[in-house]
Formats: sequence, C-alpha cells, structure tokens
Amino acid sequence: MSRSASPRFIVQQHDPRAARRRLLLVVLLWLASLAAAALAAWLLAQRPATGPDPVEFDRARTENEALKLRVAVLERADQVDRVASSDLQQTLREREEEIAGLRTDLGFYSRLVGGDARREGLSVHSVHVEPVKDSSAWNVVVTLTQNMKRSQNSEGSVQISIAGVANGQLKNLTWGDLAAGDSAGLPFAFKYFQRVSGTVMLPAGFSPNRIKVVAEATGGGGRVEQGFAWSEAQAAEESSNVQQ
Repeated sequence: MSRSASPRFIVQQHDPRAARRRLLLVVLLWLASLAAAALAAWLLAQRPATGPDPVEFDRARTENEALKLRVAVLERADQVDRVASSDLQQTLREREEEIAGLRTDLGFYSRLVGGDARREGLSVHSVHVEPVKDSSAWNVVVTLTQNMKRSQNSEGSVQISIAGVANGQLKNLTWGDLAAGDSAGLPFAFKYFQRVSGTVMLPAGFSPNRIKVVAEATGGGGRVEQGFAWSEAQAAEESSNVQQ
C-alpha cells in the first residue's frame, strides 16, 4: 500500500496592500536616516572650532612680552649693581690706603712737633722718585724736617746726586748733570717740615742704583747728607708738597 506524497509547493494569496506598506516602511526608514545624518552635520557645524580663543591668545602673548621686557630690565639692573658694587669696593680700598697713609703722616708730624719730641736739626726724612711718562725725566720729592729751632724758619737749598752704571762702568751724576747746569739747587724754607720737589734728567743707557740728598741751611743752620737705595726711593710714598 503506497503512502501519499507530501506537497512540494504552498500556494499563498497575493496581497498588494501589504507590499505597499512594506515599501512605504523602507522609504520612511531611508528618509529618517537622511534626516539623522543632516541633523548630525548641522550639530557639528554649530560646535565651536577647537583651539585657543583669539582674545585670550592675544592677552597671553602681550603678558609674555611684558614679562620678557621685565626680565631684561632686571638683568640689566643686576649687571649695573654688580659694577657699582665693584667700583665701591675699589673706592673703599683706596680710601683705606689713604687713611693708613694719613695716619702714618699724623704720627710722624705728632712726633716731630710734640713737646716730648727729640730735638733734631736739619734732617732728610725721605726721598721719592717717579718716572715721567714717555721721557727720561724723573720727578723727585725730598722731605726735610727740623725741630731744633721751632720759632725760626730753616732756609737753604737741596741738591741730589745719583750713582749708577753706564756702558758697563760706574758713574756718578751730580746736580749739575741732572739739572742741566743748575748749581743753585732746590730752595727750601720751613719751620717744621717741607717736601721739596724737582725734576731731573737721566742720560740714555744709565741705570741708577743709589741717590744721595745734600741739604744745607744758610746762616749756620747746618748741613746734612743722606743716601737712599734707588729701589727704596721708588717705593717711598708720594705726597703733595707741603710747607709748614
């Protein structure tokens, strides 16, 4: 006995209205996607551009330039302060040296004119020599003292001579050789002390090594000779002319 075969085809009734609904649904979905894309594009267009605000950027740049200028001014001020500090320190050192020299002079003058000072006649206290720039001339300062006759001036003249070496031989230059034939010497007149100054010329090739000072007072005031090493005379402190 044979079984009946299963049906291979199913016949359904065609519905035009359902097909139209499906088509309309597809169209609506497509339109909705287009609307969503347009909305997203519009929202992106409304978003502010990324990056700094131009106003804030200009303000920050202005502040930066002002800070750079201030740093430059402070660096310049610091440099000026350092230079001023260095100059001040140099000035203080010079003033300290001047004060030390003045204290030395004050002690010397106090001993010279003090009531307990030892009575001495005409004396050569020191001699200082200094070269004249771009020449063979030398400035000479001789300090003379006396406290034997406090109420009277000591008057007279000073002559110097210089011993040294020229052309490998010892040579002594007198005052006439040094002062272009002047035989009178450097005059002095003082009560307590005086610095007498003059200028001498040394011949070319002459190397000095010793200087001698001869001071002679008129009227029996005495005569004194004092020798100094040339290096000692160069190292002696220079002072301006003073007469007392």
